[in-house]
Amino acid sequence: MRKTYDTLILGCGEAGVFAAYELRRRCPGLRVLVVDQGRDIYHRSCPIVAGKATSCVDCKVCHTMCGFGGAGAFSDGKYNFTTAFGGWLTDFMPEKEVMDLIDYVDEINVAHGATTQVFSTATPEAQALRREALKYDLHLLQARVKHLGTENNLRILTNLYEDLRKDITFQFDTAVTAIRRDGEGYCLETAGGDEYAAPFLIAAPGRSGAEWFADQCRALGLPMTNNQIDIGVRVELPALIFEPITDVVYESKLIYRTKGYGDQVRTFCMNPYGHVVAENVEGIHTVNGHSYSDPSLRSENTNFALLVSNHFTEPFDEPYRYGKHIASLSNMLAGGVLVQRFGDLVKGVRSNAHRMSKSTTRPTLTAAVPGDLSLALPKRQLDDIIEMIYALDKLAPGTANYDTLLYGAEVKFYSARLKLSPDLETALPNFFAAGDGAGITRGLAQAGASGVRAARAVAARVNHTPV
Repeated sequence: MRKTYDTLILGCGEAGVFAAYELRRRCPGLRVLVVDQGRDIYHRSCPIVAGKATSCVDCKVCHTMCGFGGAGAFSDGKYNFTTAFGGWLTDFMPEKEVMDLIDYVDEINVAHGATTQVFSTATPEAQALRREALKYDLHLLQARVKHLGTENNLRILTNLYEDLRKDITFQFDTAVTAIRRDGEGYCLETAGGDEYAAPFLIAAPGRSGAEWFADQCRALGLPMTNNQIDIGVRVELPALIFEPITDVVYESKLIYRTKGYGDQVRTFCMNPYGHVVAENVEGIHTVNGHSYSDPSLRSENTNFALLVSNHFTEPFDEPYRYGKHIASLSNMLAGGVLVQRFGDLVKGVRSNAHRMSKSTTRPTLTAAVPGDLSLALPKRQLDDIIEMIYALDKLAPGTANYDTLLYGAEVKFYSARLKLSPDLETALPNFFAAGDGAGITRGLAQAGASGVRAARAVAARVNHTPV
């Protein structure tokens, strides 16, 4: 069956949601279809979260990654007001415009229930922490951040869904198999044999669809450039160790340049009193972290990622596949997420159930299997991570304790980046790309901003007005 619309949005993550919101606002009555392989916000349910399984059961479509709100729906909801990290939108437009878009998306979130509380690195306490970090060659990035909270993030997205579904058509549980040209417009072909066509297409496939989207872009002859891949581990330790940092800067972004290789290592997704969780990206089990606003849902631990940024040059052009391969090695060893005590790693011994039972740091991801990260992660990245942990130990004594837990692998997948115009338009007319899956963002704030920017370009052409 073939259906036609005025605009198609591929993907219902942060970028797709805010693209739909902006089109509804600027073009009332426009026939917009949003297609996603996942489910609506009410029917996304991970068996682990629901208590029906203790480890990933490899659902055909991962409800943690896909559906309304995308991977961000079950994140801890950190919203960063900065262009220093979280994406590369400043490669396409001025910094002020990006910040205006980020503030605009925040206004929409607040209207749908988000907190107005903002944490800042501009306080005297934060500046003192920044000076202390510099003593050890650790660089604290400055940014304002909101912590929406995992449970509150779902509530905000539910309110957005109820707002949008009155005017926007959503097609869930629908896998798109191909994007093709359709006269002067575009057509989405689905696994069920249906076709959806429109003059305009905004592709926002999210992280879980990044590799598939890159393949579609190559088939359409769209020029692409290599993007970075971030490979590392998630660290878990007693919250007391990092309290002097997290009490001052909730989301502390610390960057370190290793002396051994000159590589950049960074902390990412800091979760005070949080929980380590597993994710399924196209059958590959990776690790992430959550934290809650509700004190009753908190743990006694803090977790954060340590990521090594890898940049590739020609002829290599498949960073996504490289990252999946690294993650698959830990899956092969552990049948899922692997965990190891830092002391065991440095000592060169495998963590096992007996050694883990003696650990004073109790893992919040109980389904993780003890093992040896040195058999999964490349030596260079592992050396970088160990050096970074020793550097952090100077700022937060206790970080390098024997019982600090390391989960692997944590991999942030980004598609090869499309060449885009300032409107985020591809080389094909009226075909726009947004969000993490397009390789231009890596976080809630810039992903939402990119969706708004693409939607404004479409609306300007529909309404015959300037952007």
